[in-house]
Amino acid sequence: MHPARVATLVLVGGDGAVAGALPPFEVDTPWWQEVELVVRGARERHGVDVTVLRILASELPRPPGGSVTYLAEVAGPVRAAPWDGALDDHPLRLPWARPGGPARDLAWAGSILAERGLRSAGPGQQIRSWNLSSIWRLPVEGQTVWGRAMWLKAVPPFFGHEGPMLERLQGGPVPTLLAHDGGRLLLADIPGEDLYTASGPALLDMVTLLVNLQRAWIDRSDELLALGLPDWRAPILGRAIASVVERTAGELAPGERAALAGFVAGLDERLAAVAACGVPNTLVHGDFYPGNLRGPANLRGGASPLVLLDWGDCGVGHPLLDQSAFLGRIAPEEVPAVAAHWHRAWRAAAPGSDPDRASRLLEPVGAARGAVCYRAFLDGIEPSEHPYHRDDPAACLRRAAALVAAERP
Repeated sequence: MHPARVATLVLVGGDGAVAGALPPFEVDTPWWQEVELVVRGARERHGVDVTVLRILASELPRPPGGSVTYLAEVAGPVRAAPWDGALDDHPLRLPWARPGGPARDLAWAGSILAERGLRSAGPGQQIRSWNLSSIWRLPVEGQTVWGRAMWLKAVPPFFGHEGPMLERLQGGPVPTLLAHDGGRLLLADIPGEDLYTASGPALLDMVTLLVNLQRAWIDRSDELLALGLPDWRAPILGRAIASVVERTAGELAPGERAALAGFVAGLDERLAAVAACGVPNTLVHGDFYPGNLRGPANLRGGASPLVLLDWGDCGVGHPLLDQSAFLGRIAPEEVPAVAAHWHRAWRAAAPGSDPDRASRLLEPVGAARGAVCYRAFLDGIEPSEHPYHRDDPAACLRRAAALVAAERP
């Protein structure tokens, strides 16, 4: 159970001038970035149509729940209570977090739909807004080959490779990309549901899908790097891990710092041992877990179609770096069978390799890579958005330290 979320909206016009604030109201979901119900609540409770831009303040140090103050844009004059706060600016503020930014994204998407001969079936529905994405559902008239809705997604510069990567993966088990422009993507609707609770054979199908995708990108690291993907190969990943350990040391307990000091000192040797296991570098999804796959609600394994979502986190490195997030989010009793299937797939893909040993060696590396990624988020977003990720680098490193400690005789 999470504390309830109570939203307060500070309203601005398209020119950024403050129009006042709406009285707070409770939102059914606790997750700060999910704004569809915030928009609906403003309309139903106060008769005001808003576009949520960003968070201004929060009662709790981190999500979910609690009182959250959002900045929201309105198209015209509204009746609102005076607000005596001050708005600032920041160079890392994202385009969709500024007045007029979402409207420009929607205008771009509208132009692409018009080029495809598609007509809108109503206004766009804002679904999410935070430092990692802005997402809108755009209903279209009739039953098209792409479904009855399109999805407008905008991502920050550090995810700017998502559009080019999806373009290269078209025809595979990924979202259908209609167009991309910088950080903007227009995606076709995907039937089914997100498969957070998948189990049994369905999990094995997910792993098979990923390994098949990764096999196609073996010996093509230069192509991936040219698309803008981050480099998580040795020794670059080793240096990034050493840096995030140093920057996060003050948040860790003495025993954790000691374990991580030994881990960092032995990283070159460890990564060399991983390379000797013979599983080659390739495409890494970066956030591979059941909830980032979509398919039929009755998915049971076999021929059911699967689509792998959210390619902003992808990079270049050892493919078993994708194991930690996936195995950590399925039922513990499923882990042995899924891991064994995963390793069989890589023994088939790289004959003579030892994915079992590579996986064991990579366990703390995978956790530490998570800290590297979260640190990059924090370095690339404005301070008001830090509560979303502030604790994550330390949490990942605590996990890495525990895994290192468990390796000792």
